[in-house]
Amino acid sequence: MRLSEGSTAFPRGLGLSAPPARCMGVLVVLLLGSWGTRAQSEFQTSSVYLWKTGPWGRCMGDECGPGGIQTRAVWCAHVEGWTTLPTNCKQPERPDNQQSCFRVCDWHKELYDWQIGTWDQCRPVLSRSHEKPQECLRGEDGIQTRDITCIQKSNGVPAEDVICEYFEPKPRQEQACLIPCRQDCIVSEFAPWTECSKTCGSGLQHRTRHVVAPPQFGGSACPNLTEFQVCQSSPCAAEESLYSLNVGPWSMCSVPHSRQIRQARKRGKSKDKEKDREKAVRDPEARELIKKKRNRNRQNRQDNKYWDIQIGYQTRQVTCTHRNGKTAALSFCKQDKLPITFQSCVITKECQVSEWSEWTPCSKTCFDMTTPKGNRTRSRTIKQLPIGSESECPQLEETEQCITQGDGVAPCITYGWRTTEWTECRVDPLLNQQDKRRGNQTALCGGGIQTREMYCVQANENLLSYLNTLKEKEESQSQSKSKASAAPLLSITFEITASRPVDRRLCTGPLPSTSQLCHIPCPTECETSAWSAWGPCTYENCDDPQAKKGFKLRKRRITNEPTGGTGNCPHLLEAIPCEEPSCYDWRIVGLEECVPDNEKPCGPGTQVPIVICVNSDGEEVDRQLCRDAIYPIPVVCEAPCPKDCVLSMWSVWSSCSHTCSGKTTEGKQMRARSILAYAGEGGVQCPNSSALQETRSCNEHSCTVYHWQTGPWGQCIEDASVSAFNSSASWNGEATCSVGMQTRKVICVRVNVGQVGPKKCPENLRPETVRPCLLPCRRDCIVTPFSDWTLCPSSCQEGAVIVKKQSRHRVIIQFPANGGRECPDTLFEEKECEASPICYSYRWKTHKWRRCQLVPWYVRQDSPGAHETCGPGLQARAITCRRQDGGQADISECLKYAGPLPSLTQTCQIPCQDDCQFTNWSKFSSCNGDCGGVRTRKRTLIGKSKKKDKCRNSQLYPLIENQFCPCDKYSAQPVGNWSDCILPEGKVEVLLGMKVQGDIKECGQGYRYQAMACYDQNSRLVETSRCNSHGYIEEACIIPCPSDCKLSEWSNWSRCSKSCGSGVKVRSKWLREKPYNGGRPCPKLDHVNQVYEVVPCHSDCSQYIWVTEPWSVCKVTNVDLKENCGEGVQTRKVRCMLNTVDGPSDTVEDYLCDPEEMPLGARKCTLPCPEDCVMSEWGSWSRCSLPCNGSSVRERSSESLRQPMEGKSCPAATETEVCTLNKNCYHYDYNVTDWSTCQLSEKAVCGNGIKTRMLDCVRSDGKSVDLKYCEELGLEKTWQMNISCVVECPVNCQLSDWSSWSDCSQACGLTGKMIRRRTINQPFQGDGRPCPSQMEQFKPCPVKPCYRWQYGQWSACKVEVAQCGEGTRVRNISCVVFDGSTEDGGKIVDEEFCGEIEPIIDGNKKMVLEETCTVPCPGDCYLKEWSEWSLCQLTCVNGEDLGFGGIQVRSRAVIIQDLENQHLCPEQALETRPCSDGHCYEYKWMASPWKGSSRTVWCQRSDGLNVTGGCLVMRQPDADRSCNPPCSQPHAYCSETRTCSCEDGYTEVMSSDGTLEQCTLIPVVVIPTMEDKKGDVKTSRAVNPTQPSTNQSGRGRTWFLQPFGPDGRLKTWVYGVAAGAFVLLIFIVSMIYLACKKPKKPQRRQNNRLKPLTLAYDGDADM
Repeated sequence: MRLSEGSTAFPRGLGLSAPPARCMGVLVVLLLGSWGTRAQSEFQTSSVYLWKTGPWGRCMGDECGPGGIQTRAVWCAHVEGWTTLPTNCKQPERPDNQQSCFRVCDWHKELYDWQIGTWDQCRPVLSRSHEKPQECLRGEDGIQTRDITCIQKSNGVPAEDVICEYFEPKPRQEQACLIPCRQDCIVSEFAPWTECSKTCGSGLQHRTRHVVAPPQFGGSACPNLTEFQVCQSSPCAAEESLYSLNVGPWSMCSVPHSRQIRQARKRGKSKDKEKDREKAVRDPEARELIKKKRNRNRQNRQDNKYWDIQIGYQTRQVTCTHRNGKTAALSFCKQDKLPITFQSCVITKECQVSEWSEWTPCSKTCFDMTTPKGNRTRSRTIKQLPIGSESECPQLEETEQCITQGDGVAPCITYGWRTTEWTECRVDPLLNQQDKRRGNQTALCGGGIQTREMYCVQANENLLSYLNTLKEKEESQSQSKSKASAAPLLSITFEITASRPVDRRLCTGPLPSTSQLCHIPCPTECETSAWSAWGPCTYENCDDPQAKKGFKLRKRRITNEPTGGTGNCPHLLEAIPCEEPSCYDWRIVGLEECVPDNEKPCGPGTQVPIVICVNSDGEEVDRQLCRDAIYPIPVVCEAPCPKDCVLSMWSVWSSCSHTCSGKTTEGKQMRARSILAYAGEGGVQCPNSSALQETRSCNEHSCTVYHWQTGPWGQCIEDASVSAFNSSASWNGEATCSVGMQTRKVICVRVNVGQVGPKKCPENLRPETVRPCLLPCRRDCIVTPFSDWTLCPSSCQEGAVIVKKQSRHRVIIQFPANGGRECPDTLFEEKECEASPICYSYRWKTHKWRRCQLVPWYVRQDSPGAHETCGPGLQARAITCRRQDGGQADISECLKYAGPLPSLTQTCQIPCQDDCQFTNWSKFSSCNGDCGGVRTRKRTLIGKSKKKDKCRNSQLYPLIENQFCPCDKYSAQPVGNWSDCILPEGKVEVLLGMKVQGDIKECGQGYRYQAMACYDQNSRLVETSRCNSHGYIEEACIIPCPSDCKLSEWSNWSRCSKSCGSGVKVRSKWLREKPYNGGRPCPKLDHVNQVYEVVPCHSDCSQYIWVTEPWSVCKVTNVDLKENCGEGVQTRKVRCMLNTVDGPSDTVEDYLCDPEEMPLGARKCTLPCPEDCVMSEWGSWSRCSLPCNGSSVRERSSESLRQPMEGKSCPAATETEVCTLNKNCYHYDYNVTDWSTCQLSEKAVCGNGIKTRMLDCVRSDGKSVDLKYCEELGLEKTWQMNISCVVECPVNCQLSDWSSWSDCSQACGLTGKMIRRRTINQPFQGDGRPCPSQMEQFKPCPVKPCYRWQYGQWSACKVEVAQCGEGTRVRNISCVVFDGSTEDGGKIVDEEFCGEIEPIIDGNKKMVLEETCTVPCPGDCYLKEWSEWSLCQLTCVNGEDLGFGGIQVRSRAVIIQDLENQHLCPEQALETRPCSDGHCYEYKWMASPWKGSSRTVWCQRSDGLNVTGGCLVMRQPDADRSCNPPCSQPHAYCSETRTCSCEDGYTEVMSSDGTLEQCTLIPVVVIPTMEDKKGDVKTSRAVNPTQPSTNQSGRGRTWFLQPFGPDGRLKTWVYGVAAGAFVLLIFIVSMIYLACKKPKKPQRRQNNRLKPLTLAYDGDADM
């Protein structure tokens, strides 16, 4: 295909040469064909079959390292993929199937590791589209790589990657990165123009700017930072000098030639000999003293071990320079005195230090990964101190972290918190302020609070001691035996003993709780039922009846078991002695029918009683047991005959009137019957009324009641008889140590009399007097061992030695109980520390200055006026390190503690013959304190200067200086805010390690403080003592005490809401006082500020019953005097009575009984006639069968008491009625009330309580009835009547003590604060008192002046005796006082105030008071000083930092002094540095309002700085909006839309192409205004609506009316207005016509009709 393509391509390109090309193509095809047939056979064998290889297998071998072997599979395959015989592939090309390799083992991990290089520069990713967007938004995606190599850790030699990959995957070598958008250089605005460089003639003035942000990421370079312009002044009077003297820089310090030094020494020796000759004349004693002093100085002077000061010289050149920068001969610079070209100098020597010492052992000698690492240090010493060098000595000590590891390293000591046992549970901390129970704390129960102390101990003390013992055993035994016998570590069991307390600061874990809620079980009071009725007279013991003595008993039972057993209950039995006791007796339960005697039909007869045998408790027993009792005899009765009087049955006996009988009281009970029918003629007559009642005695026993009375159980005493009792047994669920016995006193008591003999009480009912009891285990007091003594100061003490004390303490972790060993009295011990050594303080001792050394004579001799033996020089001195007591010390001590090194050299002057010599100035004399006094200092002339007149001229050389003493006037003024109100510090009562809530003095009168500052007359801060102040204003203040919510006591319980069944009873408290100042909050109150407690109650339905007397005789209304019979009325008394066990007793108010159940007190009746049948009273209705569905009936019956006469019959003896629901038949069901509120014991505040509910029997008509109705039906009770509940305890917030005051936040100044804090030990719970918000208090520190060293301003650069070149500038350091704030620049004070402050300025110890500077020569082009560093700026996109770090920049601008020297100017300089705390800044275009057709546009940074650069050029707003073509028409201007518009008062006339043709004047319309009373008018004219109105100050308003459109035609609205005006005119004419049409109408009415019209046009009167 390629050949054919090629052949077809030839003719297109060659045109006419097609035939030869076609021939050439045929030849090529032939040649290739012959070559193809020859190569085909070779190709089939070589290219059809290929060798294939599998992956290399795992490296195998016997040893670790490079000796391993790995293999792989090699096979021959066809190009189509199937495998073939190996012989088909070329054997020479067969790949190896085996190679040597490096076998990696686990321990190689310590030898090899990945070496990760740094990421290289981010390079752009080659993208398909090379077109970049016009606006860069974020940047360009790039990629960066790094080198990753597997190396040997020891020597860094590269290894195979597979070794490191065995342990850790190879880290990634590439990552995506971002190439930010290019950032051009950003510069500030230009500063104002400088003044003209020349005061006369032609000069230059310039203005500069500085770089705000450097160019980054390929941004454009910075523009010129300088602009200059020519300025002209008045012509110069004299010709300006073209030459100036230029001083060059000093050369390097050179060492003088040794020959000259020797010659100088010889000359010096000869001079010394001359001096010695002069001294020989002096006194020999004086010479001896001088000699001794020299020897002493020589001994004290340290050898030049650390510094070897060599004084050399340096020179400089002085040249004469032309304005064009070329050098000229010195003669051109006409100057009498030339600068000095030589000076002495010190040969610079760099600091030399020794090699590093070995590392010290690690400070942490144990192994633990959790605690911080230890440190180890190494040091080096100074061999040569730096002299004249700018660089300081390097660090002499180096510290690094370290970990001690190895088999023999013990684990580190760990510390943990331990706690004592909980104290007893106490309720009183939970009481509120008003609770009356606060005084009686023993009776309280329920929820309480208990506390414990915590202390810090060594947690792994037992483990470490075990390891130490194990180590000792291993050392004593052989290693092989120890390995076999060593117990495994995990099987160790430790005996838990009290650990020694240590410093609390060693424990860093979470603090255990020191208080918790607890519960004191509330004692349950014993509750008993009511007394039963007195029983019959019975023997003490029916199994053993003795004599005739017996007792009547009454009983009550325990309804609520008390705490601590039934021994705390009152007596449950009372006995009355009686005669003729019996254990069993017959009880009559009914009588049979009356059987007339002699089998007569009527008349006297008998009734046989129906009896049962009962025991003394009234229970029915076997009849055989009553065989000894007297059987009741038949009762006499009367069966009425016809016409006999008929009486009713006897009623039941009433309840006994008295419970016992005595001298004045006798129990009686009665019964009655009534007349049912009167007798007829011949019949037995009715008895009189007295025979209708019977009375009998009852409760004939005496009123002497006896009972057994028990005392409290005594103490549990160990009983030897039960010593064999298993001591590990449990008694009532509690572990006991032994069982003892308890006894109590039991006596017989006669009620209302006292103790009597025991025989009066039933012996067999005597309570027990002895019972077994548990003896609780004895608990000894357990205390921890004493802690270690606190450390005494180990370091030396400065100044006066203060004797310090060391202490130790121990903690009670278990209090004694049950007779255990008491706690020791001493829990805290202290003793005085041994006196610690006094610190040595170190100082530099300076020795005498050596001889002043001049520049060598061969250097000076060519200078005019130079003398060999005088002039300026340098002198050196030795310094040594001394202790304060004068002893020698190592120089390293002084370098650490003695402050900066004193100067080793100083300039000196060997006076020449003409020089004046003086002594040094004396110190100023002291001020005597008078304001305006003078202090002086003096100096004197020495040597030959005394005789020189020049030197004695006091004007030139004053010998006395005066200085006015300062007039010190001090004034105090308060600074800062008042402190918090601080209570006086005193002992806080702590009870059992817990603050009693509400009793701690957290309130009351305190004091608050304000700091006082003292200033002198120059407003400089001074010590407060100068103002006779202790530093504070003190003011009393009050911290209001918290007052809890105060409620009243509980009211009495209300009566039960129901008299029968379950109801509720209520009691309440009401609010007396609301809480304030953080007191306990109130519980939830109702709308009348009351809180209620509602509990269910149950009223016994049979507590009050209706009692009826028998019906009276039926009183016949229509009396038949003969028969005394017929219909009538009978009545009976109905009373409400209290029901007791002995029957109804007292009559009560009727409302206490159920009114619905009240029996009838009167009824209709029929009194039978003598011949009528007399029936008995109806019996009670039979019970309806359930359910009441209307199908069942009930019945009642009566009996015939008297048969009727013949011919008359008796009525039916039975009566029935249908059972109807809720009328005479009822269903019954249980009903459960709601739960009560949580009920606590009266002695409890909170904690566990109980909720109760009641079971009620409810009739189907909704009425509550006695429970017996439901019980008789056997209904199922599935409800739980009581559940436990919890009332949350009102735990007051408990705070720790205030900490001690912190150190002052600032060492000096006005704003220092001391702070103390407290923490919450127990957060408040429930309705407890909440925590106060103030958890820290501050107090101002006493004001102290701050002092610091501060540089003064640099002086102007001065070149001595020359016009330009290298000069010096100097500055001073001053001691300044300031108030500690950064804003206070400080005021200069005497240097003695900074005497104790190390001279450090801006963190630099080296004071730079003089430096070289350059004064440019006239015409020089030079660089300005560096600008200030710019703000730290980040590389950001949309306010998000891209992570390239911050950068700062500063720049130097070029200053040109002569335009001709521009070619000599240096390049402007730029310097950057990285920075932290950078910010993201945005740059936006800003524009001023338009002024005509132009406005100002500039770029502004987001912090308000105007800059050049930074804003995108493509987004720059327009600064010019001029119209094209220009608006040349009169009264036209160019608008914002760059179109021509007309001025105010003119309207546009547009041409057909839309351009303005002319501006036409708009006619004026005058409209009067109500505001202007002087006839001002408002001018309405058309103005340019787009142009703001210029007439804003006038009172008129302007309307814009444009009747003409852009095409010059009238607008549509003009036609509309004309049409409206026409209609209005017609309307007015019509109204006038109608008004004038009827002149006969009264004038008044016409006026009324015209009045609205007049008002309507009143405003247009002027028109």
